[in-house]
Amino acid sequence: MGSKILKLCNRRKLVIFHRMIGWDRFYSSNSKAVDFKKLRPMILKRIENRAKDYPVKAMVPVANEVLKAQTTLYHGVSTLVQRIRIWACKYCPEVYIGECGHEIRTCGGFRRRPKVHVHEWTSGSLNDILVPVEAFHLKYMFQNVIEHNQRFDFDRIPAVVELCWQAGAYASDEMLCSNSYGQEGIVGAIAGVESLSDHEMKYVAIETMKAWETIRTGVEKLLLVYPAKVCEHCSGVHVGPSGHRARLCGVFKYEGWCGNHFWRKAKVDDLVRPNMVWCRRPQDPPVLKNEGRDYYGHAPAVVDLCTKAGAVAPSKYHCMMKLEGLTAPP
Repeated sequence: MGSKILKLCNRRKLVIFHRMIGWDRFYSSNSKAVDFKKLRPMILKRIENRAKDYPVKAMVPVANEVLKAQTTLYHGVSTLVQRIRIWACKYCPEVYIGECGHEIRTCGGFRRRPKVHVHEWTSGSLNDILVPVEAFHLKYMFQNVIEHNQRFDFDRIPAVVELCWQAGAYASDEMLCSNSYGQEGIVGAIAGVESLSDHEMKYVAIETMKAWETIRTGVEKLLLVYPAKVCEHCSGVHVGPSGHRARLCGVFKYEGWCGNHFWRKAKVDDLVRPNMVWCRRPQDPPVLKNEGRDYYGHAPAVVDLCTKAGAVAPSKYHCMMKLEGLTAPP
């Protein structure tokens, strides 16, 4: 009798201990394995019910505002690049905005060599300022995962447009076209850029800067509600609750991954890439030298382009641009 009471007391102590640390459920080691075939209809039903909650009505104005700012941004940048020189490196993704390229040794070439080489500059374009980020255009948000053999059945459109479309914004057929934000389509539609005065160019720069900040802020809000994925090893982006299975990742193409992406939650910089560039300040020399690289500042390419056209950069960029910093010694 005493042994039974002792066992009961020990069992009660164990239960109290488990509840204190959060273990309030017990599973028998002889329980049967979970049958996922029976759970599959329940999971699909839950996903179908979840789809009824989207799009979120409160986020529709935000999506429409971002989509409108997207058009303003592309038109503004395409106007400014026709008056301000853009330089792109021939062997790496480096971009510079100014009368001539800098002499900072940060080129590593195609083969990922040490970044100690001088850049070889060529004329840049719109896509060097606004880096294209595309994603598959889904038929509806909670559709089945795109398989590798289905990769050609879906169009690829700008990721921001896809995010706004899933958030309930109205997107025309031209916006949902894969080439709707191409350089040729937008630059060719703008006429009379050469005749614009400096005051008019400053106004374009100010509106472009506002559009850039609107997109960044709006996408940050949308990502709190709508899921988006980015690959950990490449620049692949997918807007939706789960990533696709198209084997397009080239990092492990000679290994056992067979080009599969490794998805993680996307951030604002993954969909709206800032593309940081060296920015020249009034106290800097006409050509940035490699010896003074510790004194020069950085800025997103759009911000640097707009400031060179007369706009004032927001205060949050002043620190990285080092506007009040010292110039490099001679």
